[in-house]
Order: sequence, then structure tokens, then C-alpha cells
Amino acid sequence: MQTVTLNNGVQMPILGFGVYQIPPEQTEQAVTDALAAGYRSLDTAAAYRNEEAVGRAIKSSGVAREDLFVTTKLWVQDPGGDNTKRAFEASLRKLGLDYLDLYLMHQPFGDVYSQWRAMQDLHHQGRIKAIGVSNFHPDRLVDLIDHNDVTPAVNQIETHPFFQRTTDQEIMRERGVQIESWGPFAEGRNNLFTDPILSEIADAHGKSVPQVVLRWLIQRGVVVIPKSVRPDRMAQNIDVFDFELTDDQLARIATLDTGNSQFFDHRDPAMVSRLGQLRVND
Repeated sequence: MQTVTLNNGVQMPILGFGVYQIPPEQTEQAVTDALAAGYRSLDTAAAYRNEEAVGRAIKSSGVAREDLFVTTKLWVQDPGGDNTKRAFEASLRKLGLDYLDLYLMHQPFGDVYSQWRAMQDLHHQGRIKAIGVSNFHPDRLVDLIDHNDVTPAVNQIETHPFFQRTTDQEIMRERGVQIESWGPFAEGRNNLFTDPILSEIADAHGKSVPQVVLRWLIQRGVVVIPKSVRPDRMAQNIDVFDFELTDDQLARIATLDTGNSQFFDHRDPAMVSRLGQLRVND
């Protein structure tokens, strides 16, 4: 598996398995199948409410802990670092792990400074190998970097052919932050799976449209975590290292960029209020 080197030297697989929107009762089997297919990077979150199922699959898999890269995410907490640390301990307990490879602040809302400083403490203690953020636009990311000791290792943001985030990626590169994609297939919006440009490129390589999208992200240096509950699609999604897109094909995919989210804007006041007030931890 190809890896990227994070800003603190930690190696992270460029392709992993995500469990967003997989119901808890299906998650254990999905993660079991993903590990059997060769995935070693797993991405979950407290807000997904399936950390325990991920932990059960890890425990029963027989895969050595040191061979796994496990990410989970901190939801918006009440102010104060102690609340962040309690949320971290709850996630670790549900996963059945002694440490995390990557812990992300899920949303750029609430008392992000107390949350980040508590995450820094846990990182310094060796409880987390790397810490990062999710859904941070460049202005919020730069502000967090400029006023704290540890630069986020990762920023996980919506990234797909219709919202390519090239400017955001360049700013992250300048600041030493690894971009990671969520929603790589845009959940099929804009008829992604039958898009003429993507379909033609897929046919040229004898691959599927999802494989072309994943290969496009990987060639850009974007970490990606596709999800599926079907073993055949899991196997297909990881089979993207035996072909390469040409410069012309990359340029054609670039024309698909709309510059806008296909889901919702993290700067929309109503959405900020809604997410910022939601609590998910026990």
C-alpha cells in the first residue's frame, strides 16, 4: 500500500476504508470484510456511533495492531479541555485500543482552541500518533496553525471531481498539512457514476468510474477513504495501483470542478448553528 508521510514523520496509507453512514449493526461485518480485502487504514468517528463495531472487527481480525492505522474524530464538545479528553477516552474504550494513529477534530465549531490544546496534550503523552482536523476551510486552518504549537497533520474535507479543492490543497501543502478526501464519489450526485468524461477514461483503462476517481485522487496526493458494505466493491476500490492517468485525462477531469459543495456549506450560518449545538457523546 502506498503511503504518505505526515508532518511529524508518521506514515499513513493513502487509501483506507471509511464507515460513515454504515449502520452499527452492519459495521462489524463491513470492517471484517475490508480487512480481509487488504485495507489497513480505518476511519470512523464518535458521531457515526459505530466505533464499538469497528473495535470488535479489529479485535477478531487477527491483524496486528501495529499493522493498522486507525482514525476517529472528536465531535463538538462543551468548552474545556477536560471534556475533550473524556470524549477521547470514550472513543478509545469503544474501539478497544490503547492508542490512536490519528485523531481529528470533526468540525471547526465550538471552543476549538480548548479542544485542540487538549488534543495536543494527548499527542505529547503518546496517546495519539498524529492529530488533525476535518472540514476546516483555509482561513480557519491557518488561524489554528498560527496560534498553536502543533500543526494539524491532516485536514479531512469534501473532495471529489465536482469539488476538487485544488487551492485548499496548495495552502495545506504550504503549511505542511495532508489533505484527505471524504465523499470521494460525491455519493453519486451529478450522475458521477455515469459521467461521460469519467466513463470514457474508465473504458480506456479497463477500469470502473470509481476506480478512476480514486486513482485521480491518489495521483494528486490526496488520502482517500471510500466506503462500501459490498466485498466486491471493496476489492475493486483497493485495486487502483496498477494503472496511471495521463496528463490529458487529468486535465479533462479538472473541467468537472464546480467549485461548490455537493452537500452543504460549512460556512452557512444555519448549518454552523445546527452542528455546533449537536452533542453525540454519552
